[in-house]
Order: sequence, then C-alpha cells, then structure tokens
Amino acid sequence: MTHNTLEKTSVTLLGLGAMGTALARTWLSAGHPLTVWNRAPARAAALAAEGARVADSAAEAVAANPLVIVCLLDDASVEQVLAGTDLAGRDLVNLTTSTPAQARARAEWARERGARYLDGGIMAVPPMIGVSEAGGYVFYSGSRELFERHQETLAVPAGTTYVGEDAGFAALHDVALLSAMYGMFAGAAHAFALIRREDIDPAALAPLLADWLVAMAPAVHQTADQLRSGDYTKGVVSNLAMQVAGTPTFLSTAEQQGVSAELLSPYFELMRRRLAEGSGEEDLTGVIDLLVH
Repeated sequence: MTHNTLEKTSVTLLGLGAMGTALARTWLSAGHPLTVWNRAPARAAALAAEGARVADSAAEAVAANPLVIVCLLDDASVEQVLAGTDLAGRDLVNLTTSTPAQARARAEWARERGARYLDGGIMAVPPMIGVSEAGGYVFYSGSRELFERHQETLAVPAGTTYVGEDAGFAALHDVALLSAMYGMFAGAAHAFALIRREDIDPAALAPLLADWLVAMAPAVHQTADQLRSGDYTKGVVSNLAMQVAGTPTFLSTAEQQGVSAELLSPYFELMRRRLAEGSGEEDLTGVIDLLVH
C-alpha cells in the first residue's frame, strides 16, 4: 500500500471477478484497509500479497467492517452469498448488475435484515477502474444519507453519480445507457456489413463512422426536450414523413449489397407505424411512445 491507512474507511468486498479485483486494488492502493472474500479462494491470493485481509467465509468478511460492498455475478448470487451473514447495522452497497425490480427487492430484503442499502450500476469496464481520465463512473441509488456518508470512499475506484432515493434507479440508468450502446453497435455493425465485400478498408471507414456518431449524439438533447414539452414538432429539421420516405433506399442498398436488414427493419417499421397515425411533421420522438406499453 502506498498511502497512510490512518482515517481511511475500512472496506469489505465480496466478489473478486475481473471487476471486483480491479475495485479491490484501487482501495488498497489508496490506503483503505480491505477485507476480501471470494468463492474461489485462489483469486484472493494476489490481493493478500498486496495487503488485503482474506476472510475464510462471507460471514467473516461481513463481520469485519461496517461498509460491505458486493460485486458478484448476479442477483441470485447476492442472496446466496449473504444468506448466512449477519447484516444488522451494516452499510450494504450492491454493485452487482441487476434489474430495477431486483434492486428494489434487494433493498427491502436488506432492510428486513437490519442493513442500510445502496445500489450501484457500474458504467465502466475493469481497465477503467482507478483511472480517472478514463471517465468511468458508477450510478448510485437508494439512501442519500448512506451515499453521502461513503461518497469519498466510493469515489476511489471511479466517479460517482447519485440518481435518486429509489433503489432501482441506478440499475435503470445503467440498462438505459447500455441499451443505447447496443443500438449504436447494431448500427455500426450494419454499416461495416455494407462495405464488407467491397474494396473499402474498414479502418478507413472507422474514423468517418466514429465522427458521424459523435456528431449525431447531441440529438438526444432535442429528444429529451420534446419528451418533456410534449411537442414532438419542436425544432424539427428532418421530419418523420421525409425520413420514412427515405427508408426504401436503405433497404434496397442492403439487399443489393447482400446484407440482411434485420438490424434496421424493426426501427423503420416503428417509423412507418408512427407516420400512419398522421404525425408526419414530428421528429422521430413519437417512436418512443410506441415502445411504451
């Protein structure tokens, strides 16, 4: 450890997968006394050499410190691992990926066992942990008092963004952003597929594609403004009718290039449905309302 451990919050960490190990190393390097536990004890050996105390059981690890951080495979793993532990009086921070409903249920589960609860959604991959310039952060939701009490410690591995008292909001924000990411990946996959059989270097297309996606990203602010105001015609540049009229070109190009349109077709179908409702002067924002049921 490279820092004085005096007055540093002691931390218990359950789960030493790639993310858990990255988290552990940042707290150790920042001088936080750390107790760790993992189902496979071998994963803790390297951390022990770096100064971590390795508990023989999850119950022992939980008993070691008031602040208990969990980073496991899934929600079911959290229940299994914590089933035989005494959580009374503990501050439980759950960084395990879950759904909003699971997070809310886990918060109630923790309260019934006498623990204070904070849920987290990690917006980073392991190499970003402990690297401030990488831009990784964690959404937190649940007890604001608990968040403020431990914010300094929680901010050691990555930035912190508190999103509300509802314990499910961290997971909801996490999945919302990741869903948008996969949509972006889908569009990029289609773009690369279109040139796959041509004499076009993918490495030459990549910077053009990246710059275009960056240029389009600010459109989310207009979408948010339209959703908030309820006026989907506000600030429209390319209206729905015009965009729907252009979709056959994309579908024909895909067919001519021997590329499946399955990544684009569902969205185009939603655009056509919205247009059929007589909303041609709108932006694409109305598609969102077709998704909500």
